[in-house]
Amino acid sequence: MTDSLADWLRLREAADWEARSPRLVQQVVDTIACDGPMQVLDLATGTGSNVRYLAERLPGRQRWLVVDRSPDLLALVTDRTSSWGRARDYQVDATAMGLRVAHDSLDCEIETRQRDLCDLNDPAMFAGRHLVTASALLDLVSESWLRSLAARCRDAGAAVLFALTYIGESVCSPVEAEDELIRDLLNRHQHTDKGLGGVAAGPGAVAVAERCFTEVGYQVHIEPTDWNLGSAQGDMQRYLVDDWARAAGELAPDLLSRIASWRDRRRAHIDAGRSRIVVRHHDLAAWPSKS
Repeated sequence: MTDSLADWLRLREAADWEARSPRLVQQVVDTIACDGPMQVLDLATGTGSNVRYLAERLPGRQRWLVVDRSPDLLALVTDRTSSWGRARDYQVDATAMGLRVAHDSLDCEIETRQRDLCDLNDPAMFAGRHLVTASALLDLVSESWLRSLAARCRDAGAAVLFALTYIGESVCSPVEAEDELIRDLLNRHQHTDKGLGGVAAGPGAVAVAERCFTEVGYQVHIEPTDWNLGSAQGDMQRYLVDDWARAAGELAPDLLSRIASWRDRRRAHIDAGRSRIVVRHHDLAAWPSKS
């Protein structure tokens, strides 16, 4: 599973970056006041794509704590971020805690920490953070987990930036008769327990997060950040179609042959270069109200 997930994170990185909202990033930056380095916490970091996207968009001195439950994925944070930095002629150095990437005004230290995020009962992890961030996480967590997260962020006075939360909508072309069925089964699967506090918020996660952060006194801003995948993203489309079919089959084993037929037809469209898939996401940014 780790190898498969690492491959998926590699496939999606360019599409993620293309979809994200630079305006929300800048709004968050504009709300943060800090005399020293910006202290950033990245939750469920995977292989560190969120770090690589934000490092060049945040103020120059940054100290990141990146947390994930998988030691294999955390090892790839170092590997992939080192490669990313060297490709830009940045200075890249290993440190006792992880990695340092520096160039001109950029000074980014990254500490990796293995931790299961099933609960957030670790105030020290949040203490002193100016920004708490994550990518493709909120739809996997429960409402109680989000309430705990909002409370931890409020106690720290941290701004938040959560990217690429799936909102339950997708469009495939050419159209196949089972597209809506597969999407509905996927959305039901998204509500199953992912090990992060109970039944996952799934496609309703952005609305739940907005409510949780508003209730603790945050201003919340949301923007659409859709994937628009064409023939150039064929490998990513294949992964999506296979994963959607797997999830649908887990919920409807009596429909396995129909689901497999849908998967094969969708893959034929991809192989022929005529497939287009739009997957709808939202980015959410929030910061404590000044009033």
